[in-house]
Amino acid sequence: MKKARRSRITKRIFFQYIVALVSFAGLLIGGVIVCAWVCSLFFWYMTDPLWIFLDFIRQNIVAICAVIMLIGWFVITYFFVVRPLDYIDEITAAAKQLAYPSEEQITLSRALFEIQYELNTVRERALRNAELAREAEKRKNDLIIYLAHDLKTPLTSIIGYLTLLRDEPEISVETRARYTGIALDKAERLEQLINEFFDITRFSLTTLTLEPQNISLSRMLEQTVSEFYPVFAEKELTCNAAIQPETELTCDPDKLARVFDNLFRNAVNYSYPNSEITLAMTAADGIVTMTVSNHGKTIPKEKLDRIFEQFFRLDSARSTDTGGAGLGLAIAKEIVTLHGGRITAESENERIIFTVVLPQDKDLLKIS
Repeated sequence: MKKARRSRITKRIFFQYIVALVSFAGLLIGGVIVCAWVCSLFFWYMTDPLWIFLDFIRQNIVAICAVIMLIGWFVITYFFVVRPLDYIDEITAAAKQLAYPSEEQITLSRALFEIQYELNTVRERALRNAELAREAEKRKNDLIIYLAHDLKTPLTSIIGYLTLLRDEPEISVETRARYTGIALDKAERLEQLINEFFDITRFSLTTLTLEPQNISLSRMLEQTVSEFYPVFAEKELTCNAAIQPETELTCDPDKLARVFDNLFRNAVNYSYPNSEITLAMTAADGIVTMTVSNHGKTIPKEKLDRIFEQFFRLDSARSTDTGGAGLGLAIAKEIVTLHGGRITAESENERIIFTVVLPQDKDLLKIS
């Protein structure tokens, strides 16, 4: 086990302790020399009581100095032991306060200023994390309530139209086809909502792990774009892909594909009709940079700063077109981070841009 480095306050107390001992020893020796010199300036009679006392001291000077040194060492050591114990009591009380953090600042002795600063930093971080956790839990609970409510609508429609098809055998072929089509659309919406339930459960109960392998990133991105062509056509969108050929990447292909699946779905949901979605990928110096951009309503900065939070949604009102669990971008960020990269978002002038930066080799250090 690696030995912990001494803190500044420990070094300071130890240094002061040594200085105190050396200073006391120096003062004692200096005092003896000065006293001997002063005594030598006088003429003494052997019958003088003071001479008898001083002569006793002279004959036992070593033992007397040793006793004084021992007493001095004990007093100095006691002082330098009691003071750290007081510091430990302060830090223990502060640790108890840190166990249940509040808005009240932790205050320690002046000598413990650095520790006070670090404890207050931890306290503020704990308060912030607790607040974020409460917000995420509230958003998750709200989404579960919304999802449970939304499940009723397509289910009611499916039952209604299937009941009509069962109870009216003489219905025309056109009407039957229309009812069947509506029931199918509602069933697909119901499947989407159920999948959102599973996403919430998986994200809450599992930890993502990677199964890296070397792949052709160029081919993976081209395949992802081709799979979205029907979705682009349905939403009257076009896609312009500028992908650097023959680019390889060490990654978990399934999870990285999910990142771009989420980014494309986000771009589709928040693009203006008849606009273009752009994918660009370049590689240089062992770093791959990928951007997905689209034309849509500019995202306000306060929402852009929270866009990767769990269960955060840009539209608070759940519409059928854009309603989701608010997990896609949060999961994408976690996957990118596990790959040692970063993902960022920016939005201005009715343009939304997501940028993913990854090291090509898994052994590269995490990008800061």
